[in-house]
Amino acid sequence: MSRLTTLLFAATFALAAAAAPAPARAQSSAPAAAPMDSTALPQVGQAAPDFSLASTAGGTQKLDKLKGRTVVLYFYPKDETPGCTKEACDFRDHRDDLKRAGVVVLGVSMDDLASHRRFRAKEKLTFPLLADTDGRVSRAYGVLRQRERDGKSFTYIERTTFVIDKTGHIARVWPRVSVSGHVEDVLAFVRGS
Repeated sequence: MSRLTTLLFAATFALAAAAAPAPARAQSSAPAAAPMDSTALPQVGQAAPDFSLASTAGGTQKLDKLKGRTVVLYFYPKDETPGCTKEACDFRDHRDDLKRAGVVVLGVSMDDLASHRRFRAKEKLTFPLLADTDGRVSRAYGVLRQRERDGKSFTYIERTTFVIDKTGHIARVWPRVSVSGHVEDVLAFVRGS
């Protein structure tokens, strides 16, 4: 073949390959979460949405009763699951450091109070867990997500932590929390603020 014929053949092959449809990608069987819309989360400087929730400490916990204190409000998906247990135990294990920093820790999920009491007792948690069974507070904080699995849709909480300052305003937000090292990050923030 002449050099010109070789070049023409290569160009024709390249054009044909570029025009061919891309091979189909394998679809993951893992369900995809609805994307997190960070604009739905209360932003730093905004007033924290007020709430009143049943507490494992007895009665109801109202955010407005904590003005003058720094609050770490962490939302988690479910009691007694591996990631949620690790996160809760990390907060428990840093109790003294958090207390010295003047912090009140509150955990929130959509589990009921009976589930929270079992979880708190089993893990010897040193802070209250709040029952947001209807998801009202989780929705106000922008942490509710929808997911489909096996053709069924369900609602869950995406792990998120807020620091609420002494005036009741959002001081810091950690969306999509990765549990490992998270409590240390929270502690570093509250010590520095």
